[in-house]
Amino acid sequence: MIDYSIRENTIVFNVKVIPRASRSEIVGEHAGALRVRIAAPPVDGAANEELMRLLAKQFGIRSSAVRILAGQNGRTKKVGIEGVSPEALQTFSR
Repeated sequence: MIDYSIRENTIVFNVKVIPRASRSEIVGEHAGALRVRIAAPPVDGAANEELMRLLAKQFGIRSSAVRILAGQNGRTKKVGIEGVSPEALQTFSR
């Protein structure tokens, strides 16, 4: 199960990012965080941009609704997404 909190219509949770993967995809849950493979390298914010684009696409929302709240330079990030239900997030727990 992915650990999350809700603050002002924004769901906040941790994401474990694996950069330079062969393709960008959500892998599932690992240690309470959403695990995501990103094809982009962690250079000049490319992996962060790809992460936000992928999450927006998977949840069917606009890219501006996804924000990286902490961990911009690390592999573990705290992400906030507006307008997504906890049930939608838990569909990625496997």
